[in-house]
Amino acid sequence: MTSPETPETVDTLRRVFGYDTFRDGQREIIEHVVGGGDALVLMPTGGGKSLCYQIPALVRKGTGIVISPLIALMQDQVDALRALGVQAGFLNSTQDLDERRVVEAQFVAGELDLLYLAPERLRLPATVDLLDRGDVSLFAIDEAHCVSQWGHDFRPDYLMLSGLHERWPSIPRIALTATATEATRGEIASRLNLEGARHFVASFDRPNIQYRIEPKTDAKRQLLHLLQSEHKGDAGIVYCLSRNSVEKHAAFLTENGIEALPYHAGLDAETRAANQARFLREDGLVVVATIAFGMGIDKPDVRFVAHLDLPKSVEGYYQETGRAGRDGTPSTAWLAYGLQDVVNLRKMIDGGEGDAAHRRRQSMHLDSMLALCETVECRRVQLLNYFGQSAEPCGNCDTCLTPPETWDATVPAQKVLSVIVRLDRERRQKFGAGHIIDILLGKKSAKVIQFDHDALKPFGVGTELRETEWRGVVRQLLAQGLIAVESNHGTLLQTDTSGDVLRGERKVMMRREPERPTAKAAKTAKAAKAPVELPAEAAPVFERLRAWRAATAKEQGVPAYVIFHDATLREIATALPQTLTDLGRVNGVGENKLAKYGDQVLETLTPTT
Repeated sequence: MTSPETPETVDTLRRVFGYDTFRDGQREIIEHVVGGGDALVLMPTGGGKSLCYQIPALVRKGTGIVISPLIALMQDQVDALRALGVQAGFLNSTQDLDERRVVEAQFVAGELDLLYLAPERLRLPATVDLLDRGDVSLFAIDEAHCVSQWGHDFRPDYLMLSGLHERWPSIPRIALTATATEATRGEIASRLNLEGARHFVASFDRPNIQYRIEPKTDAKRQLLHLLQSEHKGDAGIVYCLSRNSVEKHAAFLTENGIEALPYHAGLDAETRAANQARFLREDGLVVVATIAFGMGIDKPDVRFVAHLDLPKSVEGYYQETGRAGRDGTPSTAWLAYGLQDVVNLRKMIDGGEGDAAHRRRQSMHLDSMLALCETVECRRVQLLNYFGQSAEPCGNCDTCLTPPETWDATVPAQKVLSVIVRLDRERRQKFGAGHIIDILLGKKSAKVIQFDHDALKPFGVGTELRETEWRGVVRQLLAQGLIAVESNHGTLLQTDTSGDVLRGERKVMMRREPERPTAKAAKTAKAAKAPVELPAEAAPVFERLRAWRAATAKEQGVPAYVIFHDATLREIATALPQTLTDLGRVNGVGENKLAKYGDQVLETLTPTT
């Protein structure tokens, strides 16, 4: 049985944040923490996790301590809260001594509602002493998956946070993440000493995101086609595996009229900070990045996330794609992957750090990611199943919109395996996928001639398939574990199950890629999921409001969404409030923003003659 909403939490939601009702799951979490309970919260990106600790911090006596790994974003997070009238501050390594002393004095004096700390600051005795001198209302551990030692965002300093309960046993703790399987959830609870906490698991479904995965042929051109045909002028993130690839693709997009900024750990801190700030503050920019970018990015209008290399795990993929469409409007999660991606990741796992158990876990993560890529079922169903949740086919992913076929690929699989086996047994040789495909196609390449492989019995037996189709066969054989990759040289090997296929004891079914839809068809599919269009008369009003917001944000040096989200501006443009009272009823317009911007908004609604 859930507790009823307290008037104080509802009043805070309306007065400070400008909303009349809680989203699904928020109320129960907030009431539990307000009452002093510990909580472990799993809620998708854009699901409203922040309110789950911000409102309890405002309602409970004292200052809420938010532990976040996102030093580069703390200023923006604090600016967004201050725009709501919340007294917020942060302590991290970007501040000088005088700035830190001011914030510390505010905390001790009880003048802060929320104080953000990087986890590494808790290593400092001075920070622990500071917290003892103040009045702490709760500890919020954001991005809690960072405590998972073999996770995709592991941060060693998070391991220290298990000590919070020993030092301050009466203060409630809330750990939050957007990405965790049941096993990872258990690891978080164990490592943070939250075994007795109540678990709250919201649906991982993000119905506004359209998941699409396609074979990689020419990644740069495929990406450019996506952006030009479906996301012209949209803000988005493009993920690449290497720094060199980031630089190359950012330059390529810029050369083709799409302003793109690189972001990776090889850039100096000043450049990274500047590029991140531009992405947050300007409309329509694209960031091309390694996975070092994105955690905690609170930009609501990211319309697409594209992956040009295969993610290492479903958790990582879900975390990264979740940065699209935080405002709930239609967005695209697009991935191009190919045979070489599978080969490279297998090699990285076999040659990576960690013990055999760790490598097995990484292989299992990759297997799950490959299963998502190769499924003929609904992507969303497969994705949610991974996190232990059930769903019906969504009608808004590529496999739902253009269902792929399966085909009996047993004979082609036997041909690939035959070449691998003959090279090994007859010649004591091993080769990569390209050379094996050349043998199947009967190509007399320099290497084929050099090693006299045109004399092999399988030479030329595979002309029924094109080279790209053979690469798909090899890719799916790797995905199904019917062949393996030798870690040092990337050559192909048999596995324990290869013999079953060669002897005809196992049928091999594969996904046949559908014909790629035309740009017109893609636009039609997207339009079916488009947000409700503004009435014709509201569109110019919305643009005037956006222009006012951009100018105001630039003047204040904050991201535009700190002023108002697009959804709020759309509602204002449609409702055309005439008074401050009317404006105050719009979702997202709390008391402080009404007082600060209300007159300017009403003035903007009245066109000059």
